[in-house]
Amino acid sequence: MNDPRVLREARFNPKVRSYWLLNGSVVLLFTVVGIPLLPVWWILGQWFTARYLERITCTLTERSLKVTRGILVRREMTVPLDKITDVGLVEGPIMRSLDLQALRIETAGQSTAGAAVQLVGIENGRGFRDEVLRQRDRVAEQTRPSGSRGAEPVAGVSPAGMVPLLAEIRDSLHRIEARLPEPDPPREH
Repeated sequence: MNDPRVLREARFNPKVRSYWLLNGSVVLLFTVVGIPLLPVWWILGQWFTARYLERITCTLTERSLKVTRGILVRREMTVPLDKITDVGLVEGPIMRSLDLQALRIETAGQSTAGAAVQLVGIENGRGFRDEVLRQRDRVAEQTRPSGSRGAEPVAGVSPAGMVPLLAEIRDSLHRIEARLPEPDPPREH
């Protein structure tokens, strides 16, 4: 299989490490057991966040968005552009102070609540989002049949053949209705 052409490789803002460290610290602060672990988190967290940042990638190709991340367990996701329904930006107060945004990619038919992919710290997140949406629209234009205005055609049926097909479906429904037993009259209480 030939590799698709890469349109853009996302770069991540190094300030995202501070954000991850801060998030971990907040979680530890809100747990009784976690408070004594804060110094350990600040030491190990420096190493962890640096390695994680080195290994996270997000690549926009002509037909998909590829995301790879993880330290011990590497996870790679390929999201087809024609399945993307929305690409949103999230900016909380801490993110804004660090000049960070979270990119939320939502897809048609995703199996879990929330985003299919969420990436924090992409440099120029708005520009990257806009480019993903533009490429998604290009892919949709290329796959849409010519002359179609949003309605998807029935496989193998020309627009001229739709009327006879619908008439045949109507006649089949009438035959099915004729074979069904008459409904019972409603009972009075």
